[in-house]
This record gives sequence, structure tokens and C-alpha cells, in this order.
Amino acid sequence: MWALPEIPDDLGADPSLAWSRHLPRTVAITIDTGTLIQAEPYRPGMIAAQSIEYDVEVSGTPGSILATTENWLLKIMEAFGLSGVKFVLRNLREGTHSSGLGGSATATTGCCILANSLAGAPFGPTQLIAMASRMEQDFGVSLTGTQEQSNVLFGGVVDYAWFPWGVPGQADGGYGSSIRSTLLEEADYPEVEARMAIFHTGLHRTSSDTNARWVQALSDPSEYGELSGKIEAVYAYREGLRLKDWPAVTEAIRKFRDVRTDLCPDYMTGAEELHAWAEGAGAAVFPLGAGGGGGALVFCESPEGLVVLREKMGSAYREIEYRIRSSGHELIHSLECR
Repeated sequence: MWALPEIPDDLGADPSLAWSRHLPRTVAITIDTGTLIQAEPYRPGMIAAQSIEYDVEVSGTPGSILATTENWLLKIMEAFGLSGVKFVLRNLREGTHSSGLGGSATATTGCCILANSLAGAPFGPTQLIAMASRMEQDFGVSLTGTQEQSNVLFGGVVDYAWFPWGVPGQADGGYGSSIRSTLLEEADYPEVEARMAIFHTGLHRTSSDTNARWVQALSDPSEYGELSGKIEAVYAYREGLRLKDWPAVTEAIRKFRDVRTDLCPDYMTGAEELHAWAEGAGAAVFPLGAGGGGGALVFCESPEGLVVLREKMGSAYREIEYRIRSSGHELIHSLECR
């Protein structure tokens, strides 16, 4: 479906990265998902992970922890040689349970970052991204399965052109590598925030069904023509953000969403009414996450259009407050973390 292009020696010579337009890529806008991960003392010789939101706690002895889905956070702690430590995860956004905002990737990557810090930082960013991604995918690999994990490490409004097994000619890479380009600086964030909103539809979709449909499409060469439209739309989205061409951003979101909906008709389930209202206000809707949540992005080419949309909808959907972050995470050293 795609081929490796010739990579220019001077990547800064062409800010549009036109040579990469046919590569798999992710254009990321980092928001604060409101996840706190706190390290606490635990029983000597053991490790534990607790989720306040899901009311679940798992524990075990390093060296004897089974590699099962419920133990992935423990396996992360084990990989760093931790002992006598408990990680407590809290969702600070009340009522946004499984909202499709990348919470699982945030939790997994955050645990990698915290464990790495406690262990004296033996791993670099790309290694942490690879570890978090592999853990989340049951030690499988994905072409762009490191997108949310990368965002937690780097943050910002960034374009990632993916090189799943390392950037050619660069030694400090490996699985999870990408060529990153900052599209907007922090001073530009208010222009995006004035045009972008996130709402919760109140309906939770099943991500496993959605992901299975994507895998099926990728295994069928007759689908490649439509899938290539996704790649074109993401590049148009990249350039729209970089150039602050807001109508182009809105149209790119529509095109990407339409391809996804054609391939997976249930993709818009729960967001149909929101979609109708948004289109009437000149905005585009895009469901967030692979499918496991009710979060939906709304982008309008004008701030005024977003104001009109909010007035029309009233309280029909809950709006999720957010802020764009220039960094994907922060480490806090405190005796008491609030």
C-alpha cells in the first residue's frame, strides 16, 4: 500500500515534508486526559497496581507474574526491577469513564515513565514508547500503534511520520520510531482551542470490533484505494494545521471520517445527532479512540460557528473541558500528591 521514499538529508529544508505525504502518519494534538499515577510504598518483595476508576487492584512477586492482560502494569514494574512499590491510578475527570480519550495508552505509558524515573532512567523515550505499545498490544506490533504513547512522551501539536522498525540511517531508533515535526507552537494553541471542542455522546462503543474491521481492511488489497484516501486526508490535516488553514482542517476531518465510516459503518454510532448539528454549524465531527468510548471531537473553521453549535445543542451532550499541552506528561516529586 505504501513504499519507503527517499529521505532528504536536510529535513528542515521543506517544512511541508512533501516527500512523506504517502507515509503512514499521525497528526497529534496533545490534551490533558486528567490521569494521575502515584507511587506509594508497598509490602517488601512485592509490587501492586491499583485503578481507582475501575476499582481493581493486582499484585504479585517480581519474577513470578503471569503475562496476562490484567497484569501488564505489573509486568512494566517488574521489567524495571521495582519492588515494594504500588502504583495508584486515578482519573481526575469525573464522569468521563472510558471516554475514548486515549486513557489506556496514557495509563500504560505513564507507568513506564514513572517506573523508568524510579529506576534511574535507564531507558530513552523511544524505548519507553515501544515498551508501552507492545504491552498494550499483548506484545504484538502495529504500524502506528505507538501514536498515543508517543504523545504522552513528547506532547504538543506534532506530526509523526512513522518508521515502525527505525528510521533508515539513524542508529538511535527501533520499534516506535518516527520523524516528528512541530506544527504549531504554544502561542498558537488558543487559535485551535477556539475552534475545537470535545463532547461525550453518552454511548460507549466496542473498540475490539472496530479494530477487527481495520485489520480486515488492511488484509484485502481491494480496500487499498479507499485506505490511501485516509493517508491523503491526514496529510491535508497536517498542512491545514501548520498553515492555519482552518477550512482545510475541517474538510480533512470530514474526509478521514467518511473513509472510516465506509469501512466500518458502526463507527458513527452514538454521534449521529451531534454530526447533524455540527454540519449545520459548518463544523466536522470525529469520534475519538478506536471505538471504546463516547468522546467525539468537533472542529469548526470559525470560533463563531462553535458558539452557535453550543447554543443549539444546549445540554444535549456533556462537553469535556480540555487544554492543549506542550508536554505530554509531568513528573511531580511530593510527599503528598493531589
